[in-house]
Amino acid sequence: MKTRQIRGHAVSEAPVQIALNRSSAATDPQPTRRRLLTTFDSLLACYGPQHWWPGDSPFEIMVGAILTQNTAWSNVEKAIANLAGRHHLNPAAIIAARRDHLATWLRPSGYFNVKAERLRNFCRWYVQAGGYDRLRRYGTGRLRAALLEVNGIGRETADDMLLYAFRRPVFVIDAYTRRLFSRLGLCRGDEDYDRLRLAIERQLGPDIARYNEFHALIVRHAKDICRVRPRCQDCVLRPRCRYFRAD
Repeated sequence: MKTRQIRGHAVSEAPVQIALNRSSAATDPQPTRRRLLTTFDSLLACYGPQHWWPGDSPFEIMVGAILTQNTAWSNVEKAIANLAGRHHLNPAAIIAARRDHLATWLRPSGYFNVKAERLRNFCRWYVQAGGYDRLRRYGTGRLRAALLEVNGIGRETADDMLLYAFRRPVFVIDAYTRRLFSRLGLCRGDEDYDRLRLAIERQLGPDIARYNEFHALIVRHAKDICRVRPRCQDCVLRPRCRYFRAD
């Protein structure tokens, strides 16, 4: 069984069974791909294209990925507007800004002192690494490893940046993905982040546009319908949902 190193941790390369029904997997070589694509098609038909990620530049997208940790996107928009309104939506200006000023501008996003430090750390690394033009030449694995070395950048944030700012075929796993896919019976929901990500990527193939849209649709559906207390009667996925059938 192969393993690969991800930020100092060995992650198994052994195939991960996403679907819970092992007997079905034995009779159909790609049941999970079909179920994932059916889920995607249903969500797309319901909500339409989501036009993600909001941002006028790759750098703004990366700033948004940091600020959106543990908060609603509407709060992130206010913080980004504060930076832009003060001509500080660029890495050099963020590095040079007074610590208390930066924290105040980021206040709408919550945890503003922590996020100010994380954003400053990221900008220092970003400038030292040569900025977007140089970083975009990195291979996906090298770029992901470099992002994960930045203090305050975890796997979900790094993958947001890879998919939406650098347009790399990396599927983002977040709490919404785990909630929805576990209720549909596509995963347990408690798998290691990278094992689940790699399993989904193997099923879908390296499709940047689909990863982009699928993640956005999952977030939309989980916020509107598949909440912690779900609105199952309004769910377009109800006919295929194990959680609903078991209720």
